[in-house]
Amino acid sequence: MRLPRIDFRIAFSLVELIVVLAVIAILVGLLLPAVQQAREAARQISCKNNLKQIGLALHNYHDIHQRLPVGCLEWRGFGGSVPRKQFAWSAMILPHLEQDSLYGTIDWSFPYDHAKNAAAAATKVPTYECPSVSIKEQLRGPIHYGGLFGETLVNRIQNDGMLIYETARRFADCTDGLSNTLIVAEDALSPDPEWINGRNVFVVAYGINDPSAWIGDNEIRSLHPGGAVTLTVGGSVHFLGDTTDRILLGRLITRNGGESVDIGSL
Repeated sequence: MRLPRIDFRIAFSLVELIVVLAVIAILVGLLLPAVQQAREAARQISCKNNLKQIGLALHNYHDIHQRLPVGCLEWRGFGGSVPRKQFAWSAMILPHLEQDSLYGTIDWSFPYDHAKNAAAAATKVPTYECPSVSIKEQLRGPIHYGGLFGETLVNRIQNDGMLIYETARRFADCTDGLSNTLIVAEDALSPDPEWINGRNVFVVAYGINDPSAWIGDNEIRSLHPGGAVTLTVGGSVHFLGDTTDRILLGRLITRNGGESVDIGSL
């Protein structure tokens, strides 16, 4: 006699399926922050490398010219004469960032925003872009780092930094010490984010990522959580936290204030 065939089917019950989905959701919730942190850590490393390359370029420039580039050539001032050229330090060091061809396309006899310089100004330079900054539309080549003209945190002397208008400083002018004086810092939310435009040189008046600073001013700002990446005249790169004391920050920017500040201890 032929026995009836019994069909055994293995399947999840609805309750079991819900439990599995819940476990998966919990695991994703636990892993996602770790993935985001890993990505941000990688972006911060890339940002630090950018500033390291900028530091090497500034040193190579100084070796050749026996001085640093001026912070801005022919500064216009607010409401000033438009024909003034207003070229930035970051345009002058292009050959030392392996951007010789781009440097060669700049017509230095015309202002930075003249039609003859439109193609050059629109060119992106990867070293000048922090990977944590997302830009959907950028008509001209961006820069997320600014030269430090000076500060008003310690005193009211604004031009006490290393990258100032019209005057090229030497390493010898930095009597506070090359390794403990800042020259470039992140300016990720700059109102003038163009590497060719001399307005990327600024006076620091607020703390790092200070929410009370007017968004229309250049300040040390970044999109890295907890602080911003900075570069010393000596070429070392440091991540300074949002809680960095404002007076200490100001002393790190002055070139000859006579202060003794060890940036490595911050």
